[in-house]
Amino acid sequence: MRAVQIVAAVLALAGAGARAEAPGLWKAYDDSFRHAKYVDLTHTIAPNIPVWHGFGPSKFSPTVNPATGKPYSYAKDGFEATHYDLSTDQLGTQLDPPAHWAPEYPSIDELPPTYAVRPLAVISIVPQVKAKPGYHLQVADILAWEKRNGRIPEGAVVFVRSDWSREWPNPALATRTVFPGVSLAALKFLHLQRHILFHGHEPLDTDTTPTLEGEAWLMHHGYTQAEGVANLDKVPETGCLVSIGYPKFKGGTGGYARYIAICPTDWKFGASIGASDAPLPKYPHPLHWDVSAGTRVR
Repeated sequence: MRAVQIVAAVLALAGAGARAEAPGLWKAYDDSFRHAKYVDLTHTIAPNIPVWHGFGPSKFSPTVNPATGKPYSYAKDGFEATHYDLSTDQLGTQLDPPAHWAPEYPSIDELPPTYAVRPLAVISIVPQVKAKPGYHLQVADILAWEKRNGRIPEGAVVFVRSDWSREWPNPALATRTVFPGVSLAALKFLHLQRHILFHGHEPLDTDTTPTLEGEAWLMHHGYTQAEGVANLDKVPETGCLVSIGYPKFKGGTGGYARYIAICPTDWKFGASIGASDAPLPKYPHPLHWDVSAGTRVR
Protein backbone atom coordinates (compact mmCIF):
# COMPACT_ATOMS: atom_id res chain seq x y z
CA MET A 1 0.00 0.00 0.00
CA ARG A 2 2.88 2.32 0.87
CA ALA A 3 4.45 1.72 -2.56
CA VAL A 4 1.19 2.58 -4.30
CA GLN A 5 0.97 5.84 -2.37
CA ILE A 6 4.53 6.76 -3.32
CA VAL A 7 3.86 6.06 -7.01
CA ALA A 8 0.68 8.14 -6.87
CA ALA A 9 2.54 11.02 -5.26
CA VAL A 10 5.28 10.88 -7.91
CA LEU A 11 2.69 10.87 -10.70
CA ALA A 12 0.87 13.80 -9.11
CA LEU A 13 4.09 15.79 -8.91
CA ALA A 14 4.91 14.93 -12.50
CA GLY A 15 1.48 16.09 -13.59
CA ALA A 16 1.84 19.32 -11.66
CA GLY A 17 5.21 19.90 -13.28
CA ALA A 18 3.78 19.34 -16.75
CA ARG A 19 0.98 21.79 -16.06
CA ALA A 20 3.47 24.36 -14.74
CA GLU A 21 5.37 24.28 -18.02
CA ALA A 22 2.43 25.41 -20.11
CA PRO A 23 -0.49 27.01 -18.26
CA GLY A 24 -2.64 28.28 -21.09
CA LEU A 25 -1.09 31.02 -23.23
CA TRP A 26 1.87 31.59 -20.92
CA LYS A 27 3.84 29.09 -23.01
CA ALA A 28 3.15 31.16 -26.13
CA TYR A 29 4.52 34.18 -24.27
CA ASP A 30 7.64 32.29 -23.16
CA ASP A 31 8.20 30.78 -26.60
CA SER A 32 7.56 33.88 -28.72
CA PHE A 33 6.56 37.15 -27.11
CA ARG A 34 9.26 37.20 -24.43
CA HIS A 35 11.98 37.15 -27.09
CA ALA A 36 10.24 39.30 -29.73
CA LYS A 37 11.24 42.75 -30.97
CA TYR A 38 8.72 45.53 -30.27
CA VAL A 39 8.43 48.48 -32.69
CA ASP A 40 6.25 51.49 -31.84
CA LEU A 41 4.17 52.59 -34.84
CA THR A 42 2.69 55.58 -33.03
CA HIS A 43 3.29 59.34 -33.11
CA THR A 44 3.53 61.22 -29.83
CA ILE A 45 0.57 63.55 -29.28
CA ALA A 46 1.71 67.14 -28.71
CA PRO A 47 0.11 70.57 -29.17
CA ASN A 48 1.94 71.34 -32.41
CA ILE A 49 1.40 68.14 -34.43
CA PRO A 50 -0.32 68.20 -37.84
CA VAL A 51 -4.11 68.39 -37.67
CA TRP A 52 -6.85 69.34 -40.12
CA HIS A 53 -7.57 73.09 -39.98
CA GLY A 54 -11.25 72.33 -39.43
CA PHE A 55 -10.42 70.93 -36.00
CA GLY A 56 -7.85 73.49 -34.95
CA PRO A 57 -5.00 73.21 -32.45
CA SER A 58 -4.99 71.56 -29.05
CA LYS A 59 -3.54 72.92 -25.82
CA PHE A 60 -1.81 71.30 -22.86
CA SER A 61 -1.51 72.95 -19.45
CA PRO A 62 -0.76 71.95 -15.85
CA THR A 63 -3.79 70.72 -13.93
CA VAL A 64 -4.93 73.32 -11.42
CA ASN A 65 -6.16 72.61 -7.91
CA PRO A 66 -9.71 74.06 -7.93
CA ALA A 67 -9.42 74.91 -4.24
CA THR A 68 -6.34 77.12 -4.66
CA GLY A 69 -6.37 78.01 -8.35
CA LYS A 70 -2.72 76.98 -8.55
CA PRO A 71 -1.10 74.09 -10.48
CA TYR A 72 -0.13 70.98 -8.57
CA SER A 73 3.64 70.69 -8.14
CA TYR A 74 6.14 68.00 -7.24
CA ALA A 75 7.64 70.24 -4.57
CA LYS A 76 4.38 71.24 -2.88
CA ASP A 77 2.00 68.36 -3.57
CA GLY A 78 4.29 65.45 -4.39
CA PHE A 79 2.83 65.04 -7.89
CA GLU A 80 1.87 66.89 -11.03
CA ALA A 81 -0.92 66.33 -13.54
CA THR A 82 -1.78 67.62 -17.00
CA HIS A 83 -4.92 69.23 -18.39
CA TYR A 84 -5.49 68.35 -22.05
CA ASP A 85 -7.67 70.66 -24.12
CA LEU A 86 -7.90 68.40 -27.17
CA SER A 87 -9.64 69.90 -30.18
CA THR A 88 -10.76 66.55 -31.57
CA ASP A 89 -10.60 62.79 -31.22
CA GLN A 90 -9.09 62.76 -34.74
CA LEU A 91 -5.59 63.60 -33.56
CA GLY A 92 -2.23 61.99 -34.23
CA THR A 93 -2.12 58.22 -34.69
CA GLN A 94 -5.76 57.16 -34.69
CA LEU A 95 -8.27 54.36 -34.88
CA ASP A 96 -11.41 55.49 -36.70
CA PRO A 97 -14.55 53.57 -35.68
CA PRO A 98 -17.37 53.55 -38.26
CA ALA A 99 -19.44 55.90 -36.07
CA HIS A 100 -17.06 58.66 -37.17
CA TRP A 101 -19.26 58.89 -40.29
CA ALA A 102 -22.12 56.45 -39.67
CA PRO A 103 -23.97 56.73 -36.33
CA GLU A 104 -25.72 53.40 -36.84
CA TYR A 105 -22.37 51.60 -36.45
CA PRO A 106 -20.12 51.18 -33.36
CA SER A 107 -18.34 54.04 -31.64
CA ILE A 108 -14.85 53.60 -30.21
CA ASP A 109 -16.10 52.21 -26.89
CA GLU A 110 -18.30 49.68 -28.70
CA LEU A 111 -15.49 47.97 -30.62
CA PRO A 112 -15.01 44.34 -29.50
CA PRO A 113 -12.05 43.24 -27.34
CA THR A 114 -10.91 41.06 -30.24
CA TYR A 115 -9.30 44.25 -31.60
CA ALA A 116 -6.25 43.41 -29.51
CA VAL A 117 -3.63 41.40 -31.44
CA ARG A 118 -3.67 40.52 -35.14
CA PRO A 119 -1.31 39.42 -37.93
CA LEU A 120 0.31 42.46 -39.56
CA ALA A 121 0.98 42.83 -43.27
CA VAL A 122 2.90 45.89 -44.52
CA ILE A 123 2.50 46.84 -48.18
CA SER A 124 4.98 49.44 -49.42
CA ILE A 125 4.15 51.94 -52.16
CA VAL A 126 7.31 53.99 -51.52
CA PRO A 127 8.74 53.64 -55.07
CA GLN A 128 5.40 54.64 -56.61
CA VAL A 129 5.10 57.66 -54.29
CA LYS A 130 8.62 58.82 -55.16
CA ALA A 131 7.57 58.89 -58.81
CA LYS A 132 4.12 60.33 -58.08
CA PRO A 133 3.56 61.94 -54.64
CA GLY A 134 -0.21 61.50 -54.87
CA TYR A 135 -0.09 57.80 -55.69
CA HIS A 136 -2.82 55.61 -54.15
CA LEU A 137 -2.50 51.89 -53.37
CA GLN A 138 -3.99 49.79 -56.18
CA VAL A 139 -5.22 46.20 -56.35
CA ALA A 140 -2.21 45.41 -58.53
CA ASP A 141 0.10 46.43 -55.66
CA ILE A 142 -1.69 44.02 -53.33
CA LEU A 143 -1.46 41.17 -55.82
CA ALA A 144 2.25 41.87 -56.35
CA TRP A 145 2.75 41.74 -52.57
CA GLU A 146 0.92 38.41 -52.40
CA LYS A 147 3.04 37.03 -55.22
CA ARG A 148 6.11 37.64 -53.04
CA ASN A 149 4.64 36.77 -49.66
CA GLY A 150 1.55 34.64 -50.06
CA ARG A 151 -2.08 35.47 -49.41
CA ILE A 152 -2.90 38.10 -46.80
CA PRO A 153 -4.27 36.29 -43.71
CA GLU A 154 -7.98 36.66 -43.04
CA GLY A 155 -8.57 39.00 -40.09
CA ALA A 156 -5.18 40.67 -40.50
CA VAL A 157 -4.33 44.35 -40.23
CA VAL A 158 -2.78 45.79 -43.40
CA PHE A 159 -0.65 48.93 -43.06
CA VAL A 160 0.29 50.83 -46.21
CA ARG A 161 3.80 52.23 -46.11
CA SER A 162 4.39 55.45 -48.05
CA ASP A 163 7.03 57.18 -45.86
CA TRP A 164 4.77 60.27 -45.78
CA SER A 165 5.25 60.39 -42.00
CA ARG A 166 9.00 60.95 -42.17
CA GLU A 167 8.37 64.73 -42.02
CA TRP A 168 6.26 64.41 -38.85
CA PRO A 169 5.60 66.55 -36.80
CA ASN A 170 5.83 69.31 -39.41
CA PRO A 171 2.39 71.03 -39.15
CA ALA A 172 2.51 71.77 -42.89
CA LEU A 173 1.79 68.08 -43.57
CA ALA A 174 -1.87 68.71 -42.73
CA THR A 175 -2.15 71.45 -45.35
CA ARG A 176 -0.95 69.46 -48.36
CA THR A 177 -3.63 68.45 -50.84
CA VAL A 178 -1.34 66.01 -52.64
CA PHE A 179 -0.42 62.99 -50.54
CA PRO A 180 -0.32 59.18 -50.90
CA GLY A 181 -3.55 57.32 -50.24
CA VAL A 182 -5.48 54.10 -50.70
CA SER A 183 -7.85 53.64 -53.64
CA LEU A 184 -11.45 52.58 -53.18
CA ALA A 185 -10.82 49.53 -55.36
CA ALA A 186 -7.95 48.45 -53.07
CA LEU A 187 -10.09 48.92 -49.96
CA LYS A 188 -12.92 46.86 -51.42
CA PHE A 189 -10.49 44.12 -52.43
CA LEU A 190 -8.88 43.97 -48.99
CA HIS A 191 -12.21 43.80 -47.16
CA LEU A 192 -14.43 41.86 -49.54
CA GLN A 193 -11.86 39.47 -51.03
CA ARG A 194 -9.28 39.12 -48.25
CA HIS A 195 -11.58 39.84 -45.28
CA ILE A 196 -9.04 41.87 -43.31
CA LEU A 197 -9.88 43.49 -39.98
CA PHE A 198 -8.81 46.98 -41.06
CA HIS A 199 -6.17 48.84 -43.02
CA GLY A 200 -3.99 51.76 -41.94
CA HIS A 201 -2.09 54.54 -43.67
CA GLU A 202 0.42 57.22 -42.73
CA PRO A 203 -1.42 60.39 -43.86
CA LEU A 204 -4.38 61.85 -41.97
CA ASP A 205 -6.87 61.03 -44.73
CA THR A 206 -7.58 57.88 -46.69
CA ASP A 207 -7.54 59.39 -50.17
CA THR A 208 -7.60 62.69 -52.07
CA THR A 209 -10.97 62.37 -53.79
CA PRO A 210 -13.37 65.33 -53.26
CA THR A 211 -15.78 63.18 -51.21
CA LEU A 212 -13.15 61.03 -49.45
CA GLU A 213 -14.82 58.09 -51.15
CA GLY A 214 -12.63 55.46 -49.52
CA GLU A 215 -13.29 56.58 -45.97
CA ALA A 216 -16.99 57.05 -46.75
CA TRP A 217 -17.26 53.49 -48.06
CA LEU A 218 -15.44 52.06 -45.06
CA MET A 219 -17.45 53.88 -42.41
CA HIS A 220 -20.82 53.26 -44.05
CA HIS A 221 -20.09 49.54 -44.32
CA GLY A 222 -19.05 49.04 -40.69
CA TYR A 223 -15.27 49.01 -41.10
CA THR A 224 -12.61 50.76 -39.02
CA GLN A 225 -9.31 52.19 -40.21
CA ALA A 226 -6.02 53.43 -38.80
CA GLU A 227 -4.62 56.84 -39.68
CA GLY A 228 -1.36 58.60 -38.89
CA VAL A 229 0.63 55.36 -38.55
CA ALA A 230 4.40 55.77 -38.11
CA ASN A 231 7.70 53.88 -38.47
CA LEU A 232 6.53 51.41 -41.12
CA ASP A 233 10.06 51.52 -42.55
CA LYS A 234 11.14 49.61 -39.43
CA VAL A 235 8.75 46.68 -39.88
CA PRO A 236 9.07 43.74 -42.33
CA GLU A 237 6.35 43.01 -44.87
CA THR A 238 5.36 39.78 -43.13
CA GLY A 239 5.87 37.79 -39.96
CA CYS A 240 4.83 40.34 -37.31
CA LEU A 241 1.77 40.83 -35.17
CA VAL A 242 0.27 44.18 -34.22
CA SER A 243 -0.95 45.11 -30.75
CA ILE A 244 -3.85 47.58 -30.88
CA GLY A 245 -4.62 49.91 -27.99
CA TYR A 246 -6.93 52.92 -27.63
CA PRO A 247 -8.83 54.76 -24.86
CA LYS A 248 -12.48 53.82 -24.41
CA PHE A 249 -14.29 57.15 -24.60
CA LYS A 250 -18.07 56.84 -24.29
CA GLY A 251 -19.64 57.46 -27.69
CA GLY A 252 -16.24 58.33 -29.15
CA THR A 253 -16.15 58.94 -32.90
CA GLY A 254 -12.39 58.59 -33.07
CA GLY A 255 -9.60 57.16 -30.99
CA TYR A 256 -6.09 58.15 -30.01
CA ALA A 257 -4.46 54.81 -30.74
CA ARG A 258 -1.19 53.06 -30.04
CA TYR A 259 0.03 50.38 -32.41
CA ILE A 260 2.99 48.17 -31.53
CA ALA A 261 4.47 45.76 -34.06
CA ILE A 262 5.59 42.52 -32.42
CA CYS A 263 8.32 41.11 -34.65
CA PRO A 264 10.54 37.99 -34.69
CA THR A 265 13.48 37.93 -32.32
CA ASP A 266 16.05 38.21 -35.13
CA TRP A 267 14.50 41.38 -36.59
CA LYS A 268 16.98 44.28 -36.79
CA PHE A 269 14.74 46.97 -35.28
CA GLY A 270 12.79 47.28 -32.07
CA ALA A 271 13.14 46.88 -28.32
CA SER A 272 13.35 43.63 -26.40
CA ILE A 273 11.81 42.73 -23.05
CA GLY A 274 14.42 43.17 -20.34
CA ALA A 275 15.15 43.85 -16.70
CA SER A 276 14.85 47.62 -17.16
CA ASP A 277 11.12 47.32 -17.86
CA ALA A 278 10.35 47.25 -14.13
CA PRO A 279 11.45 49.26 -12.36
CA LEU A 280 11.94 51.78 -15.15
CA PRO A 281 15.27 53.61 -15.28
CA LYS A 282 15.71 57.19 -14.11
CA TYR A 283 16.43 59.96 -16.61
CA PRO A 284 19.34 62.32 -15.94
CA HIS A 285 17.04 65.33 -16.40
CA PRO A 286 13.61 65.54 -14.72
CA LEU A 287 10.43 66.57 -16.50
CA HIS A 288 9.61 70.27 -16.31
CA TRP A 289 7.01 72.53 -17.84
CA ASP A 290 8.21 74.40 -20.94
CA VAL A 291 6.02 77.40 -21.73
CA SER A 292 7.27 77.74 -25.30
CA ALA A 293 6.65 74.05 -26.06
CA GLY A 294 3.31 74.06 -24.28
CA THR A 295 4.08 70.75 -22.62
CA ARG A 296 6.51 69.03 -20.26
CA VAL A 297 9.97 68.31 -21.58
CA ARG A 298 13.25 66.96 -20.23
